[in-house]
Amino acid sequence: MAKLNVNGKVQDYQADDGTPLLWVLREQLGLTGTKYGCGIAQCGSCTVLIDGVPTRSCVRPASSVKPTEKITTIEGLSPDGSHPVQKAWVALDVPQCGFCQSGMILAATALLKAKPNPSDQDIDEAMTNICRCGTYNRVRAAIKQVAAGGAVKKADAAGIIHTEGSAT
Repeated sequence: MAKLNVNGKVQDYQADDGTPLLWVLREQLGLTGTKYGCGIAQCGSCTVLIDGVPTRSCVRPASSVKPTEKITTIEGLSPDGSHPVQKAWVALDVPQCGFCQSGMILAATALLKAKPNPSDQDIDEAMTNICRCGTYNRVRAAIKQVAAGGAVKKADAAGIIHTEGSAT
């Protein structure tokens, strides 16, 4: 039986060598927060972190992940949604349909760990996930909120993002 270290817990799984990590996570380990989108590593819905690096799990064979490598899924980021990136996503109403958001949140988490104060260019280069709802401006604002330590307050019903001390 093969082993994976997922969300801090070593777990057994059984699959053919070519089985994508995505399917092991979802079907065998019950971690359905990681989504299937395109199946060709383009959309990013299936993004997980492997040793802190955003990885498209739809094309990465589970057998290629060593038991010593640490996989983090959206379920393992924080059990109660208290991670700063998750809190920023909620405060700014980033998700609309929400399908791509677990991958987006994990990619943003990796970006902020590597570059705690990312520029717009850094964000553009790191956030290659596709969002059909087009919430890219809110994704950028949420990343900037976390980088600023929480200076952005919230988005209103019209989608206008208000910062602390702003008049509107």
